[in-house]
Amino acid sequence: MTQTISRTTVPARTGRAVQVQRGDHIRVVDLAGAQVGDLFAYVATPDGITAEHLSASHTRAAVSRLFPAVGEAFVTDRRRPILTLVEDTSPGVHDLLIAACDDARYAALGVPDHPSCARNLRDALGVDVVPQPVNVFMRIPIGAGNTLDWLPAATRPGDSITFRVELDCVVVVSACPQDLTVINGAAPTDLAIDVLR
Repeated sequence: MTQTISRTTVPARTGRAVQVQRGDHIRVVDLAGAQVGDLFAYVATPDGITAEHLSASHTRAAVSRLFPAVGEAFVTDRRRPILTLVEDTSPGVHDLLIAACDDARYAALGVPDHPSCARNLRDALGVDVVPQPVNVFMRIPIGAGNTLDWLPAATRPGDSITFRVELDCVVVVSACPQDLTVINGAAPTDLAIDVLR
């Protein structure tokens, strides 16, 4: 990594897309602390994005753990490395189990037409199918009896996670709009996406 060539602010409850090249680094920064980000990545060609995307389930199989360690790669649904985790200045707690929040989730919580990470992805890229995201900074420990606990993100202002780009791709980050559970602390806040080259 040499220098930051661009910063894209992701306002709370919204999503943003950035195009990156193989060899770039992409960093997701929690600007205010305690904010979850849903990260998606799609392989890109000169003609646009393809259907090949970062796959949480294929990644878990590739690394034999619930989340890659520094130096390990996230892979696509074709089992090709797309992003490699290279640095993590956060407490290091992230999630590859929970689906992106969506219209049905909020309807079940009694708030239809609520912003969602699924909608943010669709707005950013126009895709129909929403894959399992990489939920950076999300704290969902597995408890006794294999239950899932929903806890506030433990990040502080400025904490970040950085990936090396292994395939030309478009990365989408959603500053999760969830405000009906505690995962985003008191309220959703902004994230930033830095591209380093």
